[in-house]
Amino acid sequence: MAKFTVYFKDKAIQAGVFDSGIVHIGRDDTNDVVVDSLAVAPAHAVAVVKGDDCVIKQLNEEFPLVVNNQRAKEWNLRNNDIVNIGKHYILYQTTGRFQEAVFTAPVANPDAGVEALNRRLDEAAKSTEANLQVMNGIHIGRVLRLRKAMTRIGHDGAGVVVIARRKDGYFVSALQGHDGLAVNREPLGDRIVRLNAGDVIVVDNVEMKFFPE
Repeated sequence: MAKFTVYFKDKAIQAGVFDSGIVHIGRDDTNDVVVDSLAVAPAHAVAVVKGDDCVIKQLNEEFPLVVNNQRAKEWNLRNNDIVNIGKHYILYQTTGRFQEAVFTAPVANPDAGVEALNRRLDEAAKSTEANLQVMNGIHIGRVLRLRKAMTRIGHDGAGVVVIARRKDGYFVSALQGHDGLAVNREPLGDRIVRLNAGDVIVVDNVEMKFFPE
């Protein structure tokens, strides 16, 4: 599996784990890995993940692909390689198997490139939308709409989770810290958990119930 963690000024701001398939990286929020910077093209790069192998390719000639401070059209990523983008960078890591795979669609032909990627994005756009409702605290009753490819919830020092929206559902994992992060009263830890209707996520003692529309 492959893990992509986006850093800004050496601080992790989001992460995504992928079993296999095409991972789209760019500024637009329809991407699998979103980097909110004008130094990033709306469709900046595509990474093809097959087990522990990963090839990243440049998609836009005006926005160079830079890996380990070297420009390239295409790069075979290795564990702990860094994709440099302006003041942001993306750390690539190979990981062990998790309880839940975030994305499992196989890639029959890695060179199919953009055509296969566009098909996958069209399918993702049709996926069921969902929300979180705050169940306690001063914001009780508030509804948080999960519309982006990745939604970050929490704050430094109290734990942060990221909820990834995929064509096969919504998945929650810890981004920063683990203490106090739970799903249905079970500690989240290093797991990636697929959310089902009625599941309750706890971040900093705030309970949020997940429900699809």
